[in-house]
Amino acid sequence: MLDLFIKSFVFNAFMENTYVVYDEEGNTAIFDPGCYEKEEEKALEMFIEQHGLKVQALYNTHCHIDHVLGNEFVKRRWKVGLQIHAVELPYLEAVKSYAGNYGFHGYQPAEPNSFIKEGSSISIGKHQLQILFAPGHAPGHVLFYDAAGDQCLVGDVIFKGSIGRTDLPGGDFDTLIKSIKTQLFSLPDHTRLYPGHGEPTTVGFEKEYNPFCGRNAGFES
Repeated sequence: MLDLFIKSFVFNAFMENTYVVYDEEGNTAIFDPGCYEKEEEKALEMFIEQHGLKVQALYNTHCHIDHVLGNEFVKRRWKVGLQIHAVELPYLEAVKSYAGNYGFHGYQPAEPNSFIKEGSSISIGKHQLQILFAPGHAPGHVLFYDAAGDQCLVGDVIFKGSIGRTDLPGGDFDTLIKSIKTQLFSLPDHTRLYPGHGEPTTVGFEKEYNPFCGRNAGFES
């Protein structure tokens, strides 16, 4: 069985990473659609059409504004349901109250259709992604770990050489560091991490060099 393919797009003013994850048969899930402008929606649509992909699911790692701007578009265009962790529901619902403050006056809210739970898994074709619970940046933040492919979608929990901010509602620094150490740093060092902003990294690199949670910050593997 071949690995899952991961295509990233950088969308909206927050430079957010939207991920299209698909298998060799075109079975596809979209994670954290940040597309807001029409040209961003078109770029996502064109990639899916050109590769003959079959969008079957939509997931949010968490529900901050930059990760949910395209939820309604994806739901409507590909007729799929939105799935989030239940703890994130009030944060998703709150986006419509402040989207205009960030210039997103045309934001269209999208209601979740079902909830995902930590400890369970989701399927993309024959592939299984484990759902890991990693609060701290957001109370209901989850990771999607593809063990067979040694890769993980990590949202805003960790970035290359940095971590997610913890000064937003529901954020907590100590909780975030605990999530990183118990969830991410328990994965193999060679696991490739796909964050919500910036370039991919690996578990091993962050253990060694991350100034917030790596060895120089006092973490012992």
